Amino acid sequence: MKAGFIITLFALALTNQLLAQEKCSSFPYLQEELQKDPSLAQRINSIETFTRQQIIQDHTTARTEIMVIKIPVVVHILYHDPSQKISDAQVLSQIKALNDCYRRRNADTVKTPAVFRPIAADCEIEFQLAISDPNRRSTSGIIRKYTPITKWEMNDNMKFAAQMGDDAWDPRSYLNIWVCHLDRLAGYSSFPGGTDSKDGVVIDFGAFGTFNSETGYNMGKTAVHEVGHWLNLKHLWGDANCGDDGVDDTPKQASYTSGCPSGIRITCGNAPNGDMYMNYMDFTSDPCTNLFTNGQKARMRALFAPGGPRNAILSSKGLDMPLVFESPLPDDSPQWLHPQLYPNPAITEMTLDLAYDVRWLGKNILVTNLQGQTVMQVSVTSKNQRIDISKLQAGMYFLAAKKDDGESMKMKFIKL
Repeated sequence: MKAGFIITLFALALTNQLLAQEKCSSFPYLQEELQKDPSLAQRINSIETFTRQQIIQDHTTARTEIMVIKIPVVVHILYHDPSQKISDAQVLSQIKALNDCYRRRNADTVKTPAVFRPIAADCEIEFQLAISDPNRRSTSGIIRKYTPITKWEMNDNMKFAAQMGDDAWDPRSYLNIWVCHLDRLAGYSSFPGGTDSKDGVVIDFGAFGTFNSETGYNMGKTAVHEVGHWLNLKHLWGDANCGDDGVDDTPKQASYTSGCPSGIRITCGNAPNGDMYMNYMDFTSDPCTNLFTNGQKARMRALFAPGGPRNAILSSKGLDMPLVFESPLPDDSPQWLHPQLYPNPAITEMTLDLAYDVRWLGKNILVTNLQGQTVMQVSVTSKNQRIDISKLQAGMYFLAAKKDDGESMKMKFIKL
């Protein structure tokens, strides 16, 4: 009985750990980026030095002017099936969640423990969907794009049209948010200093906005957390046991917090107040996070100081009235999500519709008979590929092809 109880506890602990690890993968993402580009470490160190100096300067000069930083946002929605074409209302619910959290307007701020309330901050940072694109054309700030990709990895492919994703808008003027079906992840973010074409935040459909019902991710706070990384905040534990997050008023803590705890949790000698697990930069479930601190506010806003890595956003035209007004383009999503071969049976010609996945372009199609002999080979040159079968004898045939990612198709047809 005792052994079984211990095993059960271990299984529960492992499950909680895995769930917590899925919430944010920004740290392992950063480690991979550092391996790919050793010069990134120097840029990050320079930004860290700038940030610390700016915080000291602001504190020394006792700056009193108040400026609300407004950040233009573009949301790239990469959908594979119609259910993933999330509504404008859901996007707006996420923007509202960002603003409520960064401006400390949430009703749940009353849950902030009394000991931490004096340092809980209105960060004076707001987010608005862009109304002008990089060419000053009118935009809703929302892009919906069909993709043949069913699941995305933490490899930034969703940030490139060539990889069936969508290219970033200039990150010196916009916050790019990609919403897609992430494989086993709730979200991740780039950090200041990275490559412009990869700059931004990626959020899974199940954690975006306040319209989903997934337990722990239905209040839009995954994006709040990831945007925190985009604004140079680290996890509270500094991604190390009792590590340093670079903020003076957040207590050291041993590691992440999963679930929705209560009471005082003391680690790393942080008595009597304990861990600040209700901070947005922990892994705590959405209902139990409710503050940024003054120190985190100072760290984020330092990026926008003259010479800072996000300073150019203050001059963005993304929230200015557009100069060009155009009618929106028609929806170009395919009518189906798999190859269509018609007519079937056929006499002289067939059409293979591959509009759902343009990655078939350039691939070879083999036509074989019932004996397995190749009788035709066709190179795909169009999304609606015509196949001349007039020279085939009457009978049953198989059409087969394979893409670079290993996906294959095999279809049967009859020549009359």
